[in-house]
Amino acid sequence: MVYLADESRYGTMKYNRSGRSGLQLSAISLGLWHNFGGVDTYENGRSMLRRAFDLGITHFDLANNYGPPPGSAEEMFGKMIKSDFAPYRDEMIVSTKAGYTMWPGPYGDWGSRKYLVSSLDQSLNRMGLDYVDIFYSHRPDPNTPLEETMGALDSIVRQGKALYVGISNYSAEQTEEAVKILNRLGTPLVIHQPSYSMLNRWIEDGLQDVLQENGVGSIAFCPLAQGLLTNKYLNGIPTDSRAAKTQSFLSKDQVTENIVKRVKKLNEVAGERGQNLAQMSLAWVLRGGRVTSALIGASRVSQIEENVAALKNLSFTEEELNRIEDILKS
Repeated sequence: MVYLADESRYGTMKYNRSGRSGLQLSAISLGLWHNFGGVDTYENGRSMLRRAFDLGITHFDLANNYGPPPGSAEEMFGKMIKSDFAPYRDEMIVSTKAGYTMWPGPYGDWGSRKYLVSSLDQSLNRMGLDYVDIFYSHRPDPNTPLEETMGALDSIVRQGKALYVGISNYSAEQTEEAVKILNRLGTPLVIHQPSYSMLNRWIEDGLQDVLQENGVGSIAFCPLAQGLLTNKYLNGIPTDSRAAKTQSFLSKDQVTENIVKRVKKLNEVAGERGQNLAQMSLAWVLRGGRVTSALIGASRVSQIEENVAALKNLSFTEEELNRIEDILKS
């Protein structure tokens, strides 16, 4: 059946400008880090992508190594572009990244010009695209001059392979230097993608100030702390959860008694707001307008619907924020 996007898709979604740029992102973006690779069920991924777009999510975030196997998430998304999304390409923001290990040898990792340009060429080929909307340096490279990495991003834009450039996992100091270099080159930094949640607040210690002062937007990955900030772990570790898996970014050791205690208290606050914990956690990340978009993952359509519903209540009273702060410090 031919896919026709929901005509009301822009009716309820909120769109935020990324820093001082002309780029606007949906307040909720969908990442393809997990559940869209070659080992996953294609039709489930297809259903999630379709539903996300029907709900007004226009930003789809990838990286060269997403899968598994590496590259397969981009291949899956490229298949979706061809079969379903081709008429809507100009309504979408497609991003990808390079910076982690992708192939053997000295040219398949980190931040050299050789790696970034070669990787993007491969990503474009896998997705069947002429360009991506945002291309990121996925992490800083301690052994390559920042001028080289940023120079590669600049040349990629000038070659028409990306419209905007971003960085991910860079410290406040590294970000400030990257901004200066890119401004000199004439390709401003538009967005930073850091990890950020109620349980991981490192960006509040300088990075957010650097971004605001320089007109750079931000998109938070892991805003639900790999599922800790959902109702999944309120009563132990489910057998089908990430923490229960042997190969996962969330281990059983991270689901501590103190974390569960705080999560239960946060869940009570969420209930009083008429939200579940995941929805309140997303709203909290987006509070005050300092974060452009919250980047969610999903394994089923209902999770996307539930997370987008967080946008129905983004405001917090001072009392709610103080209660949350007290819980997080306990």
